[in-house]
Amino acid sequence: MHFLQIVYADPQNLKDTFELKFQLLDSSIVRRWVDCLQRAQSAYQIDDPGRFYGFGSIENQTQDSIRKINNCIDIINSDQLIIDRYLGSVDDQDTLNYLHHIFEIYHGLLDQQNHEFWIKASLSVRKALADLNVLVHRCESVHRSGNPRHVVTYYGLPKTQTLHEDDYNYFTDNYQFGSVYLNYVEIGKTLEDLAIDNDQYIEDTAFQPFRHFSADFNVKFWDENPTLIDIKHAKIKEYYDNREKFFNERNLYWGHPWLKSGSIPVAKLETNISRDELLNNIDKRQWIKEVNLI
Repeated sequence: MHFLQIVYADPQNLKDTFELKFQLLDSSIVRRWVDCLQRAQSAYQIDDPGRFYGFGSIENQTQDSIRKINNCIDIINSDQLIIDRYLGSVDDQDTLNYLHHIFEIYHGLLDQQNHEFWIKASLSVRKALADLNVLVHRCESVHRSGNPRHVVTYYGLPKTQTLHEDDYNYFTDNYQFGSVYLNYVEIGKTLEDLAIDNDQYIEDTAFQPFRHFSADFNVKFWDENPTLIDIKHAKIKEYYDNREKFFNERNLYWGHPWLKSGSIPVAKLETNISRDELLNNIDKRQWIKEVNLI
């Protein structure tokens, strides 16, 4: 196996497809990720084949995201009133931070889903709580850039694999058009997320470094701006410095691998068509019909 193949489809007509091929990179972490993907495909389904970001008009993305997140709030509160506000704008980062905090508390950490609310909740309420997390990130994506990408996740897949120390050498936030990256699977936020969100809800339940990985991945269809990377790094350092005591108490000194920003690339796009044509094809087919290793 040398390639990851993704088959995109029109959700209204699954016979209308478009395929892309990505060459797998050569590293230990990529080989372990491929093993995870093979196991996932043998026993799990992609839980949200339509998880696309940055396609379509910003206005439609904005309205759709706000409508869906407030619907989740209604479903959750129908079981028990635990959320005391709605989202009125994707620019309202404080409310998005608050809603993510609600998700962290009531859903529980990656291996600690033991909150009484979660245990007693119906399946529809549990799904709404899980969707709340996804929709928070969708709103943030719309607000910040609207850069096109999509995420492939396998719901229920155990997140038991952890990164090795050497794996952190592959981390990058210099994202490249058409590259495939490991997805963050922790319940919480990295230092990068906390800094970018200016999240004031920092505590053990909020801060979770990028340690686990699974078959889950995302594909980015843009090139990161080096100037914006520098600005982001400065913001991360400022956030860390303002809360240095919190991190030092956890033996996370500045420069610790667990504090790295970005993710690990696992594959890169191979195609002869133009970027505009590629994005236009995906825009018309925002549904993951198949993921194959070939």
